[in-house]
Amino acid sequence: MTSPEMATLLGLVLGHMSGDFLLQPRRWVDSKQRHKRLSPALYWHACLHGLLTALVLTLAGSGPGIILAGTLLVATSHALIDLGKAHLDSNRLRWFLLDQLLHLLVLLGLWLAWLGSLQPLFEVAAWITTPRALTLAGAYLLVTRPMAIAIALAMRPWSDEVNDPGTLAAAGARIGMLERFLVLTLVLLDELTAVGFLLTAKSVLRFGDLRESSDRKLTEYVLLGTLLSVSATLALGLLVRSLHLG
Repeated sequence: MTSPEMATLLGLVLGHMSGDFLLQPRRWVDSKQRHKRLSPALYWHACLHGLLTALVLTLAGSGPGIILAGTLLVATSHALIDLGKAHLDSNRLRWFLLDQLLHLLVLLGLWLAWLGSLQPLFEVAAWITTPRALTLAGAYLLVTRPMAIAIALAMRPWSDEVNDPGTLAAAGARIGMLERFLVLTLVLLDELTAVGFLLTAKSVLRFGDLRESSDRKLTEYVLLGTLLSVSATLALGLLVRSLHLG
């Protein structure tokens, strides 16, 4: 894949990000959510994305036909996707991610049509099916829910003894997933020193809560859970690296 081809794809993505996050006033977002298809902001926003797409395609040296088709495709699809999102709870992360994914898929389709070839998709599919990619994907999936369940089961003998009603629901599991994700990434990048900084940072954040708590069991429970989570992830990361896949 040549640099001009990648530059066009990046240009389309940057145009989308500019239109959605930099050039969209908050009042447009509120208007779309409140008035839905009757909101003028919905159509102004869609036209803005169409113009940004036209600009990128023009700079890429495209012909009038592809510029017009691309502009109409992006503007129309953006209005329809945003209209669908307006009927949902836009404050939910899942709908925000789905909204962005659909926009990016439209841009990817436009880019492939501009290229006139599906070769980039074949190249990506070939890479995804390599042992290295599959092993890395499996490792990252393993440190999310599967390892969270395993750690919860390992900690169950002590969990009933700990009463900590002041925490957010399911926050501990999510913090653990992010922690393991970061630890695995640092191990694969051979940045073991940074793992120590991560543990130190978490210890500092938890120190106040643990110091104020009169329950020694809570302190031991948090410490045991953290060490179990990090140790398991370190072992997994080192195993992946030993297979010469990191």
